Amino acid sequence: MAVIKNDRLLRVLNHLPVDRVPVWMMRQAGRTDPEYNQLKKNDGRSLEKLFADPEIAIKISLLPKRLGVDAIIMFQDILTPLTPAGAGFHFAPGPILEKPVRTISQVKALRAFDPEVDLQSVSQILKGLNTELEGELPVLGFAGSPMSLAFFMIAGRSPNQKLAEVLAFIEEQSEITQALLEWLTVMTVDYLNFQIASGAHAVQLFESFADVIPLEIYKRFVQPTHEKIFSALSTSAPSILFTKESAHLDLMLQSGASVLSVGNCIDLEDAQKQAPEMIFQGNVDNKILADGTKAEITQAVRKCFAQSGRKNHILNLNHGLLAHTPFENVQHFVNVAKELGKI
Repeated sequence: MAVIKNDRLLRVLNHLPVDRVPVWMMRQAGRTDPEYNQLKKNDGRSLEKLFADPEIAIKISLLPKRLGVDAIIMFQDILTPLTPAGAGFHFAPGPILEKPVRTISQVKALRAFDPEVDLQSVSQILKGLNTELEGELPVLGFAGSPMSLAFFMIAGRSPNQKLAEVLAFIEEQSEITQALLEWLTVMTVDYLNFQIASGAHAVQLFESFADVIPLEIYKRFVQPTHEKIFSALSTSAPSILFTKESAHLDLMLQSGASVLSVGNCIDLEDAQKQAPEMIFQGNVDNKILADGTKAEITQAVRKCFAQSGRKNHILNLNHGLLAHTPFENVQHFVNVAKELGKI
């Protein structure tokens, strides 16, 4: 693997000194970028086709480079590995699964697959990004957590309008839920290790519905998947656990992840006192970038750095960029982060 010229993020991940706090954003490649929206319009294909096309996915992944971010995350979807398993989603425009999971037989019918054979496009994207960047920036891979994928599979679509229904299913159909999560955990380990072998310098696990999962369900179903995944990942690349607006820092610290990407509900100063050696990522509120003024964005970044002391910190958001975020606000966030993040 080529020597990385801008290695700030990798240095923080390895507890080495840096000249400033590195910055990148979840969903930095995509819907807030006018160049992406024009490219998508000109292309005309559905999202799942764009995700599966290495050439276009590489081009989209690289668009945020002009913002000045310190890492490139591959343009992909957390649902990607479900297609070779026989539970593929199509986008219309949101994700749709024709047969939501309802029975144990559906779980047993899921197909074990080899990512090297069935997800070659993901490997081509990661390798292609490293080739295009020529060591300029590190490349990040990612996967949806087993519970995040289960939410989609049970809902049969984006779960946001069906949260009560999904949570009721998890509680009432615990045997099906457990079997599904066990299958997804094994698959996710293989998928993330495949990404690391394909050139990802670090990988992030997205627990995208952590903010709505009751603590008992989290402890019973979610926490074991995190611990199994992080204990089984290759040690050649650091791992990041993202838990959307979860206040359960004690459980996150037990996950085994190298880095914790925390929500706005976590005070970084308090978190560092609790775990002085842990690296924290986050946690500027994405709503401030979407709806705030440039002055408010500056203040939010300043507050975040005041909490972290610019130590063991990767600046990011509390969740992905919201669709209606003005692109000039995204650029302002990066500019301010670089200016105020100097050490």
